Amino acid sequence: MEQILQFVLSGLSQGGIYALVAIGYYMMWAATKAANFTHGDIFMLGAVSTVILAGLGIPLPLAMPLAILLSAAAGALIERVAVRPFNQGPSSVGWMLTTIAIGLMMESAFTATYGPLGKPLYSPLAQSPIRISGTGIYPQELLIPVVAIAIMLALEIFYQRTIVGRAMLAVAANRIAAGLMGINVNRISMIAYAMAAGIGALAGILLAPVAEASPAMGALIGLKAFVIAIVAGMSSARGVVFVALAYGVLEKMIEGFISTGARNAIGFGVMILLLLIFPNGIFGKREVVKV
Repeated sequence: MEQILQFVLSGLSQGGIYALVAIGYYMMWAATKAANFTHGDIFMLGAVSTVILAGLGIPLPLAMPLAILLSAAAGALIERVAVRPFNQGPSSVGWMLTTIAIGLMMESAFTATYGPLGKPLYSPLAQSPIRISGTGIYPQELLIPVVAIAIMLALEIFYQRTIVGRAMLAVAANRIAAGLMGINVNRISMIAYAMAAGIGALAGILLAPVAEASPAMGALIGLKAFVIAIVAGMSSARGVVFVALAYGVLEKMIEGFISTGARNAIGFGVMILLLLIFPNGIFGKREVVKV
């Protein structure tokens, strides 16, 4: 029983990371019906830039928001130069190539300058584990799913009660109609990408104290988060978070009861099976296009 509790707690922590990154995909897809496949590297940028800024002597309470702002600016820039020009129609897929290429360039640049090895980020919440029914887990790890749920709820309030949030909902519903109503669709799309990047960077910062920050840390997490967003259905933030947390627990169960090597094979296999059962995503809605 204690072993299962350990797997669940660790899985919720890992799932919280997936949830924060996947929420970014949800936001970007809602705004543009495209996504930034550099998002995993933006996650890495948040962690690595925080470590770099802290190494320069900048206090962590200042280094973390600076890293988030830097990542948000990078997300907005990528939307402007790598997504918007290549997303001019429903069948446009050039943004896939451009964003993947930028991600590879980012990872290579940081590997050459920062170094290939991971570096730790200090956090008082990752110094000593707490004991729960015989299991041990760092408070930093417990914080991650809490932040993911809090971000999801804050995002719902933002969409419902702010002008920019309502504009994002309008753009998600119909870009052409939103533009005719006077909404600056391109600006809203850029804001969505910047916010998504900021949330992704926050995920990287939260993970860095328990898993060292390195240039390669974001690639696989970004891929898994995108798969989670697709399986959940791109129309539900709550669905994305639920599936992400469940997938994190599933991974830890596979690691514990089978092997670490089987984690990705079985995990992705389950996600493919779910997508076959729910082609529009578990919480997705079927889109009807009138012609």
